[in-house]
Amino acid sequence: MKVVLMGYMGSGKTSVGKKLSKVLKIPFLDLDDYISKKEELTIPEVFKQKGEIY
Repeated sequence: MKVVLMGYMGSGKTSVGKKLSKVLKIPFLDLDDYISKKEELTIPEVFKQKGEIY
């Protein structure tokens, strides 16, 4: 099963996603965390260097 949550910054996607993953017993993946690790930058640094479209 895959569940995708989309919405504006600060709308609660991460909070809801973490709770939902526990209820459904599925892994939780936060795209911001994935990008930060891949780029070795914080999300604000990614936005500044590569733009929000990244």
